[in-house]
Amino acid sequence: MKSLFMTTLIVFVLVTSCTQPAEKEEKIQTQLTQNNEPMFLENESKYNFAETVEMLIAKIEKEDWKVSTVHNLQESLEKNGTEVLPIKVFALCNPKHSSKILLKDDERIVSSLMPCRVSVYEKSNGKTYISRMNTGILAKSLGGVVEEVMVASSKDVEEILSPLIAAE
Repeated sequence: MKSLFMTTLIVFVLVTSCTQPAEKEEKIQTQLTQNNEPMFLENESKYNFAETVEMLIAKIEKEDWKVSTVHNLQESLEKNGTEVLPIKVFALCNPKHSSKILLKDDERIVSSLMPCRVSVYEKSNGKTYISRMNTGILAKSLGGVVEEVMVASSKDVEEILSPLIAAE
């Protein structure tokens, strides 16, 4: 279980450090897979950045999830003299799911993956995107309660995001 995660992490580091910038995104999207599933999911939003952020927060709260933190990376970087396009990373929590892991000593090791994270950002093409880790493929390698929780929470997050995602 741990070796698969470490192998995936090593491949990620090698791929992201050894490819040209134009190839990096494609490598991240396609190279890091198990059973032909991408490690990271990215979808174009139907809405602009501000609308996507507003609608995402409303949908999260409606579905009994909590936004524990919003990292405004554009603002943080701007304070340090770097300008980037709008980007916010949302840390999401659902106590119904997280408690199943956090109540068991043997499962707490995966707490570094918590809470769930969803990113909303604008690209230079002017479009807004939503990204998140494909926790379903990581969950398969972990098994047990952790797999059950990660699969259930991943399903919830996808349901929250579905009304925001543009048709492909």
